Amino acid sequence: MKRILYSIFIFSTLTVSAQAKKIFTKGQARLQNAVEKVNMRFDNNLPFVKVSINGKNYNFLFDSGAPTVISYAVFNDLELTRKYKASVKDSNDKIEQQIFTELPEMIVDQIVFRKVGALVLDLNSAELGCLKVDGIIGANQMAKLFWKVNYAEHSLEATNDLSLFNLKDYPIILPFEPKPQKTPVVKAKFFDKDIEFTFDTGFSGRFEITENKADNPKSDKVIETYGTRAIGAFGAAKPVNGKIFRIDSLGLGNTVFNNEIISTSISDLLGNEFLKNYSFILDWKNNKIYLKPINTERPKLESFGFSYRFIDAKPMVTFVFHNKGLPIKIGDAIISINSTNLENLNNDSVCYYTINRIEKDQKTIDMRIKRDGQILDFKLERKEYLN
Repeated sequence: MKRILYSIFIFSTLTVSAQAKKIFTKGQARLQNAVEKVNMRFDNNLPFVKVSINGKNYNFLFDSGAPTVISYAVFNDLELTRKYKASVKDSNDKIEQQIFTELPEMIVDQIVFRKVGALVLDLNSAELGCLKVDGIIGANQMAKLFWKVNYAEHSLEATNDLSLFNLKDYPIILPFEPKPQKTPVVKAKFFDKDIEFTFDTGFSGRFEITENKADNPKSDKVIETYGTRAIGAFGAAKPVNGKIFRIDSLGLGNTVFNNEIISTSISDLLGNEFLKNYSFILDWKNNKIYLKPINTERPKLESFGFSYRFIDAKPMVTFVFHNKGLPIKIGDAIISINSTNLENLNNDSVCYYTINRIEKDQKTIDMRIKRDGQILDFKLERKEYLN
């Protein structure tokens, strides 16, 4: 949960109009071997794979919370045909009209996908462009195979035969209901509330729920927050009041998880900060997800109490804990962190510091900020919250 410092990327939880849903039933997958091993890179709490289309290599996100997506650059390079245009809503409830198309062929290592329906999006805007993603392998495409994922080992495997994955080693079972685009939705129980989490490998955080489901959480460990740090397909969310809190138990599938940490947002999401502690198998035939624990440590929340985004190439504080001892405020312009000057950056430098945060592994930081025309200096210490 250390990533509370940074922007939380939510490529996914894209929802589409009724007209557009038909395209996500299309496509086939052919394997060369009984179990195909796919080269996966797990970086910034997100899984990436290399794909080949028409002999050209691209970088795609492996994202169960979204349908298959390609960038406008790929769409134009391949001279693909527009099937139609329809409304799409992102994780921040922003709605735009987007193009839908069909990919004649995509090769992922030795897996050949044909005639997969895809959504066309601008993937070069703001922080998303810094990730240099050309597209998304989405749930509609994943659903054609069984997948075994282990982020800790950067391991991704696919098969047509579920029996080739040893399910007896996976004691935790999460039944799910697939959305029309095949995104899995798993039911959970905490306190007296029923939650339906989107199982989202395109979400870099842990657990998030909508604010109305966290009214007066029955926990004495609550942090009040304000601002925004979630980045969706169409930009950042609006700043809002929120909470981060620890709960004694979270019922999920056939298991109760203890001492979990949950944040409020505008969507109900289960993401990679949780999933990286498990090896998991995705099974769309039986609508189940199987988990095997690989790290049973109690989740921690460590933070300097704020996060920032680069807006017009300038780092601005956009999210804070309501903490009387925190001197940083929303809207502070960051001049430097630990003597690294963050003013007058070009686009490449903005992307570098967006991905490679100066404060990432630091216990203390020296900050110089500008507020109301004044230059202020602060020394901040990383603290553990909700312990």
